[in-house]
Amino acid sequence: MPFCPNRGPMTGTTLIAVAVAAATLAIGWLLWSLVGRRRATRLIAEARRQADSLIEETERECAAKGRELELAAKEEVLSLRTEFERSSAEQRKRLEERERGVGERLTQAREEATRLERLGEELEGRQRTVTDAERRLDTERTELSEGLRNVRRQLERVSGLTVQQAREELSHSLEHEVRMESAHLAKRIEDEARESAQREAQRIISLAIERSASDYVSETTVSVVMLPNDEMKGRIIGREGRNIRTLELTTGVDLIVDDTPEAVILSGFDPYRREIARVTLERLIADGRIHPARIEEVAAKVESEFEDRVEREGREALLELNLSGLHPELVTLLGRLRFRTSYGQNVLQHSKEVAFLAGAMAGELKADVHVAKRAGLVHDIGKAVDREIDGTHLEIGIDLLRRHGESEEVVHAMACHHGDYDPETVEAVLVTAADAVSAARPGARREILESYVKRLKKLEELAADFKGVQKSYAIQAGREVRVIVDCKEISDEQAVWLSRDVARRIEGELTYPGQIKVTVIRESRSIEYAR
Repeated sequence: MPFCPNRGPMTGTTLIAVAVAAATLAIGWLLWSLVGRRRATRLIAEARRQADSLIEETERECAAKGRELELAAKEEVLSLRTEFERSSAEQRKRLEERERGVGERLTQAREEATRLERLGEELEGRQRTVTDAERRLDTERTELSEGLRNVRRQLERVSGLTVQQAREELSHSLEHEVRMESAHLAKRIEDEARESAQREAQRIISLAIERSASDYVSETTVSVVMLPNDEMKGRIIGREGRNIRTLELTTGVDLIVDDTPEAVILSGFDPYRREIARVTLERLIADGRIHPARIEEVAAKVESEFEDRVEREGREALLELNLSGLHPELVTLLGRLRFRTSYGQNVLQHSKEVAFLAGAMAGELKADVHVAKRAGLVHDIGKAVDREIDGTHLEIGIDLLRRHGESEEVVHAMACHHGDYDPETVEAVLVTAADAVSAARPGARREILESYVKRLKKLEELAADFKGVQKSYAIQAGREVRVIVDCKEISDEQAVWLSRDVARRIEGELTYPGQIKVTVIRESRSIEYAR
């Protein structure tokens, strides 16, 4: 009997169970083998079907690709054939044109050969004619020589002179006649050249003037500000005249409020200060707030804006004349000329016109247009600072141009415009001529206005020369000078004596009609801020 180690000998039931389990395992293994084979068979069949499908699809793709390649090859062949036919046609056309050209040249060559043959025949005939003429000429020359020898012997016998002596006499006579004729000819040529040069110069100048169509209006010393109504005059004057007094002291311009309807007049000889006062007053009128503090604030802001305006005026002048490369400092000084007058003529407008005229004449004479225009534009640049620096505007201008890198050609052309230096270039002569043309045109300048402005300027400088004076303004067309002093240096008693000293000096150094009122203003302000 079989033996189980844990339970002892195996019973019959146990054996049956073991047998059943073994049979079950055997049956299970058999069933698994059958199912696995069938599944494997199905998988193999499915794989074969997929492989057949892939093979068929690949064959179809290969066939389609072959057709595409065949079609592309046919198209390529057709394109090459078309290109070949086109190039063949072009070559055929060129060959036909060359054949025609060759035929035409052959025809021309034949015609030229025929013409040369005719010319050769004509040349032979002319050569025979020339040979005959030479023979006759030799014969005539021999006869003439013999005749001359006979005539010379007769002349020597009659005149008693040898051939050499006669030749010398004839030479002296001819020399005298030639010199006289040469002198008359030279004089005639010189007169004609002078007349021609005069006409050409007049033509060039007239052409330059015609191309410059600028008009001039002489600058005045007053500006008119329009008001919205007459009630605004009272607001401008202010309580006890505080507003108008502050405006005059701040800007240095005399404000005239008269019976003119809806208008006030600003009087001052300095166009720069007068323009600042005009803009300040217009802004105050538009704003509506008119009191001393606001007047000073607006005037300071307008003066700051005018510095930018000065630079803009200079740049616009360069742009108008198509010039560039000018130093920024010179551009600013050029813009300041907008508010400078010379004999009533605006200096910036005058400078632009001189530049245009000089450039136009330089173009006619084939000279350097750039140098002529540049020198014409800056020829009066010294007038922008001649009130601040000692020396003439010419010397100041030369120093400014050299200091800021301008070429010597421009400096020389600028320096010669008043005749202080001898011109060495054509451009220098043209700038001088353009300056004279611009200044001489009717209405461009007023001598009276310039002398008047100089007198006002001298009046201000004289008053400002005293110790303790901060500012001085000539107003009322030069009939009054207002002197603003530093309250820390000048007391009330000293202000009285200062007014007398200024009046006595004016009497001793200036010539003027009527009388001049001297007003010394001493103002003390106490300012504190609430924080």
